[in-house]
Amino acid sequence: MSHALDLLDAAALLSAFGTAGVFLVMFAETGLLVGFFLPGDSLLFTAGLLCTTQVNGVQLSLPGVLAAAVAGALLGAQTGYLIGRHAGGALLARTRNRHLLRGAVRAEELLGRYGHGKAIVLARFIPLVRTVLNPLAGAVKVPTRTFTVWQITGGVVWTAGLVLAGYGLGASIPGVDRYLLPLVGVIVAVSLLPLLVEVLRSRRRSRTTTQRAALNDVGRPAPADRTHEARPTMTPERPARRQIP
Repeated sequence: MSHALDLLDAAALLSAFGTAGVFLVMFAETGLLVGFFLPGDSLLFTAGLLCTTQVNGVQLSLPGVLAAAVAGALLGAQTGYLIGRHAGGALLARTRNRHLLRGAVRAEELLGRYGHGKAIVLARFIPLVRTVLNPLAGAVKVPTRTFTVWQITGGVVWTAGLVLAGYGLGASIPGVDRYLLPLVGVIVAVSLLPLLVEVLRSRRRSRTTTQRAALNDVGRPAPADRTHEARPTMTPERPARRQIP
């Protein structure tokens, strides 16, 4: 009996689709909002490992994996940007997925705090944000040339860095395939750290804002109770002067 493919399992995806799976996951995660749940970081790292050892009968080629990863990430990001530029952010506005909404808020913060170039590069390393920032950049009309230059820079560093890290670890540790699941778990945990840090920072900022608002309310005078205020009295008319004949 065949089992359904687990899209969250990087090793299963690579076993089923090989190098083509690397391209498809990179393209979907960075270009299509529906790909926000895909295991981008762990897939890149696992693909690098599978270039040094054979797992479930699969061993990948390092040049092939690098080419597929870079191509998928760059084409995906540019596609997401074009979707956002033409759709005007309508897709993000209509979504009710709380994960995507959180990613959109964080993406807006990155663009506002760091500027276009740095935000586009940093977004590559933050799950969810790298999915949402590309269409958001198109929606807010980030210049096409600026977006393209920086998304290429970030895309190459992110994909090649993780693939080569997996390859280097696999080449230096004999029998690394026996530790594949724990290593992938560590990569997933590390990739989620930036998101966790941002959630904690957001909660801290929200708590600080609430406390400041409460302190300001304490210092304000209470509104006057006008229930028992006396009604304004009419000024009595002065009697007319008597005219002296």
